Amino acid sequence: MPGLQTRGLLDEVPIADWLCHCGHHERARGRAAVIALTTRVRVGECPHTTTTEGRAAA
Repeated sequence: MPGLQTRGLLDEVPIADWLCHCGHHERARGRAAVIALTTRVRVGECPHTTTTEGRAAA
């Protein structure tokens, strides 16, 4: 199911998995990488498909 999932207890390496609704999967391991991924990801918004409207707005 699409979404962002994080795990890792205090004594474990934190891991985050993001599954975009378009099927793209990304995994981050380590505190800095997990923070970067969770900051960048917007659940429900797919950055992998660009429409003409999206390019004009950017």
